[in-house]
Amino acid sequence: MKILVTGGAGFIGSAVIRRAIADGHSVVNVDVLTYAACLDNVACVAGSPGYSFEQADIRDAEAMAAVLDKHEPDTIMHLAAESHVDRSIDGPAAFIDTNITGTYVLLEAARAYWMARGKPEGFRFHHISTDEVFGSLGETGFFTEDSPYQPNSPYSASKASSDHLVRAWAETYGLPVVLTNCSNNYGPFQFPEKLIPVVILKALSGQPIPIYGKGENIRDWLHVEDHAEALLLVLEKGELGRSYNIGGENEMTNLALVKMLCSVLDMLRPGARPYAELITFVTDRPGHDRRYAIDPSRIRKELNWRPSHTPETGLEQTVQWYLDNEDWWKKLRARQGVGERLGVSK
Repeated sequence: MKILVTGGAGFIGSAVIRRAIADGHSVVNVDVLTYAACLDNVACVAGSPGYSFEQADIRDAEAMAAVLDKHEPDTIMHLAAESHVDRSIDGPAAFIDTNITGTYVLLEAARAYWMARGKPEGFRFHHISTDEVFGSLGETGFFTEDSPYQPNSPYSASKASSDHLVRAWAETYGLPVVLTNCSNNYGPFQFPEKLIPVVILKALSGQPIPIYGKGENIRDWLHVEDHAEALLLVLEKGELGRSYNIGGENEMTNLALVKMLCSVLDMLRPGARPYAELITFVTDRPGHDRRYAIDPSRIRKELNWRPSHTPETGLEQTVQWYLDNEDWWKKLRARQGVGERLGVSK
């Protein structure tokens, strides 16, 4: 199968590409290469005869049509998105432009491509989204595929909008689609402005480790390699028109997560004092959702999928990867805004 992956130089997109190539698929990586993209993420497969790269913008209708005509993919996996909540608070326009307008342009290009080829039966458009579109949970309960949409940040609102566009194109035009909404990802190659790499790199440099509020916000953590496996499974075997929630079944507070990371660092690279002593509580960000938790029973029952990483194994592997790949993250840390406190606008 030839898969066109948008955003393939990003964190999750690159994990999908590495897994797809390993599984014997061909991949066309379409990425405009924004600040958060890094082609080093796919360097290990760039020499594969099944890999192609196109630097193109999903907001550019002509470029998307040309890429589709040139490569003739069997399926599309749409991962390209602005994804950092704090940046969305400071500058929402880019999120509206990429996540909403970009998805619309790509949907129209995909629809024209699909129709021009006689609506091939095996074609599908897989839209990858987030559990943040469902808003915030209380102390109990879980997000299901039927949970109402209640986004609370510009980022999650833009992703919710893109989800609705994909559903509308399926209902109105018959475009064969599947959708997935995932919990918080972590693992190798995550851009160093997200929580887990921030904690690791702040600790290694001996700087204060910032935690928003009291660290009581709860997230369900999903290893990116588990996520990539699940996404490809949904692409191949998911029911058309259906959505699947993908979770790691690993809920913990931000404070508990940071303390676990500090313990792993204490074991793998001991410092002069325990890294947990660097933990510093900072002003919370506006609209910070209290708790996310996914009920993954649909993908478990219908597609027989469960995550394979536990927090202990996944976090140790992740920390070790950052310890072993200093050249990778040092280059990215030099990019604009990385390492600065963002998302404090009100």
